[in-house]
Amino acid sequence: MCASQPAEEWILCPQCDLMTHIPVLLPGQKARCPRCHATLLTRWRDNRKRSTGYTLAALFMLLLANLFPFISMHVAGLSSQITLWRIPEVMIDEDYASLATLFLILVQGVPALCMLTILLLVNRVGLPLTWKRAMTRLLFHLRSWGMAEIFLVGVLVSFVKLMAYGDIGLGTSFFPWCLFCLLQLRAFMCIDKRVLWQEVAPLPALPRAPMPGVSGLQQQLRSCRCCAAILPAEQIICPRCHTRGFVRRRYSLQWTLALLLTSLMLYIPANLLPIMVTQALGSKFTSTIMAGVVLLWGEGSYPVALVIFIASIMVPSLKMLAIGWLCWDAAGYGRRDSEKMHLIYEVVEFVGRWSMIDVFVIAILSALVRIGQLMNIYPAIGALLFALVVILTMIASMTFDPRLTWDREHYARKNGKELEIAGE
Repeated sequence: MCASQPAEEWILCPQCDLMTHIPVLLPGQKARCPRCHATLLTRWRDNRKRSTGYTLAALFMLLLANLFPFISMHVAGLSSQITLWRIPEVMIDEDYASLATLFLILVQGVPALCMLTILLLVNRVGLPLTWKRAMTRLLFHLRSWGMAEIFLVGVLVSFVKLMAYGDIGLGTSFFPWCLFCLLQLRAFMCIDKRVLWQEVAPLPALPRAPMPGVSGLQQQLRSCRCCAAILPAEQIICPRCHTRGFVRRRYSLQWTLALLLTSLMLYIPANLLPIMVTQALGSKFTSTIMAGVVLLWGEGSYPVALVIFIASIMVPSLKMLAIGWLCWDAAGYGRRDSEKMHLIYEVVEFVGRWSMIDVFVIAILSALVRIGQLMNIYPAIGALLFALVVILTMIASMTFDPRLTWDREHYARKNGKELEIAGE
């Protein structure tokens, strides 16, 4: 072990595997990787107080949002209103318990669980160490799956569709939900993985003296994908978080391509089959994703039609192409432009969740438009297939190891040196 080098001053970039020395940071400053520019560490002023305040306020707003009516609708003297809990109830009544489960988990369950976990961890509640390890691992695994703010955008999009049918009113819980979305995002911003893990357990000593500007692969070192501890390449179990890991994610490209192919097989019927059924005055009309975009465009709702087209048509299609391109490049068939490929990977990671907007729009319409014989809206099988496409592409991007893209530079330089030696 290298006791002369403090482990807190060094980090292997989780995106490109570059060994980087962390300077002393003042509150409000960030440390970025000099090669791929990923954020490595963030220091916040009064981090514990900020996190506690934001999480407590977010949980209180979430409670208020579930106590009162969310949206109301008035059509031809008839009225209908919903609460957030009414949305999954309607989907269960229509035999779409799978969509109701996704709504409860992604929109309410995951954000609430993350807020509670942050509250317990940052305030050093006296819990067993094994619990703290499990909670910290769970927090950063679930972080990408909370979709409260995406649901809020879906609500705003549904307003435009509902205006064509009647008068829309905002319920008492709408404004607490907006505040909850902002506060939970702010709470996440105040949490740094490396700092939070330091509260749970100290970093293990460095196995050897690190060389800055050199990849961990070249130094026979690896970074724990869970807690960012620097470990010997051959050490499988991290002594800090007890997570199993390897120098690179095992079978990363195989898993990514398998998930990508599955999502592509589901994407075709998701676009051909109806995602929504509208029953008006005894007649039924089905609607696909593209038909909904065309209808909104024809009604003059150009911004909303554009949002739905980008989120539900362009983003999933381009994301699947981008993931395939990343795998192609990482397998050694690209042009070795690591910076460009890393930028594509970051975009794919960011935009993937936003394709769920259309699914949430259908959930809102199905719950609210219940006006007896006048008009009713139901979800259809296409909505479930499309939700599965979004989830599978998200998992595919998570299984892809971005360090594989940067490894090619190392092997290219290594092969180049071998050729020079052979030439001499």
